[in-house]
Amino acid sequence: MASTAAIVPSPSDSPEARRYNRIRRWLGIFDFILGLSLMVALLVTGWSGTLRDIAYKASFQHYSVALFFYVLMLMLLSKVLGLGLDYYGFRLEHRYQLSNLRLRAWIWDEVKGFLVGVILAGIVAELLYFIMRQAPEHWWLIAWAAFLGLFVLLAQLAPVILFPIFYKFAPLENEELKARLVRLGERAGTRVRGVYQWKLSEKSKKANAALTGLGNTRRIILADTLLANYSTDEIEAVLAHELGHHVHRHILKSILVQAGMTFVGFWAANLVLHYAVDRMHMFETLSDFASLPLLMLVATTLSLLVLPLLNAYSRFNERQADRYAFRSIAAVAPFISAMNKLAEQNLAERSPSRWVEWLFHSHPAISRRVAAAEAWAKLQPATSNR
Repeated sequence: MASTAAIVPSPSDSPEARRYNRIRRWLGIFDFILGLSLMVALLVTGWSGTLRDIAYKASFQHYSVALFFYVLMLMLLSKVLGLGLDYYGFRLEHRYQLSNLRLRAWIWDEVKGFLVGVILAGIVAELLYFIMRQAPEHWWLIAWAAFLGLFVLLAQLAPVILFPIFYKFAPLENEELKARLVRLGERAGTRVRGVYQWKLSEKSKKANAALTGLGNTRRIILADTLLANYSTDEIEAVLAHELGHHVHRHILKSILVQAGMTFVGFWAANLVLHYAVDRMHMFETLSDFASLPLLMLVATTLSLLVLPLLNAYSRFNERQADRYAFRSIAAVAPFISAMNKLAEQNLAERSPSRWVEWLFHSHPAISRRVAAAEAWAKLQPATSNR
């Protein structure tokens, strides 16, 4: 098969796609500002201390139970304040005919998401403040190491515990496609534990695919919306990109990058917390959990500052994964057609402005990915590149 065959130029963005993505960006910005404002308001007004006192009364002065009640009230307050934006996001997907989710199902998903969030946030908060109480001098170092372990554990457990809470999965019945994808994984040096159909169409008209999990939970998941509308060659091209992340050890590298960022974050949190306790007398002790909004404020501010750098690093990884896909498939034409179909089906921007891509995009613009594939095809001989 010729590697330059059947390459179709990418269409330009529609006004509809630009409007949809512009609204989604503003929704994200407003949600960020709302969350930041809540944390600042809780600290400036002293309401965080009031919530702490209420939590202590409700728990009969039991520290760990009070901490959980505090997290529950904090998340409930945040959810109530952001409910309008959440509902607008739900309506937005329907306005642009991207959602199959009915209102009742959306409400149930929101409830499940809230409950899962409370449980996870409660575990994190309990662990954090337990470490503070046991080792107040070196809490940030111990917490940093513990959170890295927790991050890896969640990455491993998410496909088998968290994802099924929100989506249905079933083993892929197309044995020919399954064998083809497993062979593709073997060539990439990764052992895939299973190939699953992801029942995404119950909620969305969008398409997606992923290589998820770590170790024994590593699996390929293919949205039924992808299986219904894409050729075998196109699906293979999409998965070849995902396998490129494994070949280039992007998961391990990302964990190391995350380790560096969280190290700086915990170090900064320790400095700010000591200043708030020792100089400003905002809290009685380091382990006063009324300080949680302050820690969240530090984490959010640092995340915002490094976001462009993290996005740039992610885009570099994505380009590497694309180049692996070009080398792994018989022709790049299916990759190009898959990118264009995904952009159309998901109403994605193919050519965002430079600053939008720099600030908001963890993937290169689709137009750049297609151009890279076309450039690759022109450099290859008119024979199979397997």
